[in-house]
Amino acid sequence: MSLTFLTPAGALLALGVLAPLAVLVTTRRHAGRVRGRLGLSEPARRRLAIALGSLGATAALVGLAAAQPVVEHDTALHLRTDAEVFVVLDISRSMLAQESVSAPMRIDRAKDAAGAFRASLPTVRVGLASLTDRLLPHLFPSASQDVFEATLARSLDIERPPPRSGFRTNVTALDSLGTVRGLRFFSPDVRKRLLVVVTDGESVPVAATRLGAIMRRQPAIGTIFVHVWGGDESVYTRGAREPQYRPDPEARELLENLARATNGSVHGEDELERAVEAARALLGSGPTAVEGETGRRWPLAPYLTALAFLPLGLVLWRRDR
Repeated sequence: MSLTFLTPAGALLALGVLAPLAVLVTTRRHAGRVRGRLGLSEPARRRLAIALGSLGATAALVGLAAAQPVVEHDTALHLRTDAEVFVVLDISRSMLAQESVSAPMRIDRAKDAAGAFRASLPTVRVGLASLTDRLLPHLFPSASQDVFEATLARSLDIERPPPRSGFRTNVTALDSLGTVRGLRFFSPDVRKRLLVVVTDGESVPVAATRLGAIMRRQPAIGTIFVHVWGGDESVYTRGAREPQYRPDPEARELLENLARATNGSVHGEDELERAVEAARALLGSGPTAVEGETGRRWPLAPYLTALAFLPLGLVLWRRDR
């Protein structure tokens, strides 16, 4: 735990209290001369002490806020040395489907699921890939959740990158998951490997037996499918439904066949906790090593600024008494 000031020179802002203090002293002297001529008694010094103390406290708090203090807490990052995960996100046009124009699209729900899945595995390196009619890596397994989330938000979107097969609503080819082995997505020395495929399952025909043989080859690659889909969803263009798109009612069955062939499992988008449990069971336990640090930061400036209004309010309140 440490305290750091991002802009220590900002504390000089507290010297701004000197101007109102000079005005207060000058005004009090002038008022004292007037009271002397009129034969009036001096007011209680307690009121002056309260005013000076409140102004001083306000100035000190504002100066501290301007220095931007930040409390930092760093902890050692323990990472599995024998396991890696790839989250594969379906970015075909069918992932634009939604219940209504104002409802969240499948791609948005898929990104939420991918981010939540990443957060649930803090001790495992996790990569990110996109799926259309081909499988492309966007982030190789990384320990940084921030990098994962930034890649997810900025690099992946519908048909970005575009598929090779041109403009069609359904270009997903789950068969292309098999290229994960030949293209060496995982580190060579990692023995526990896992693909988490977030998709609507609306794919061209898949050779499940062939894909299963590829995934079971040692070192085996485990599979978990997260099904993001709704039977009453449509793809909209400028608020109008695209008539050429119809949800595929056999999508779930296709994913279940793939899961059986690859010794994996299928979970609905509302069953993410069960998917995470399945991932942890597949990864099991293993050796870890300390690699870098992870930390949290708490900026104190907003709280100090809000706190500065308390003594200032006391001055204004006393002025009305």
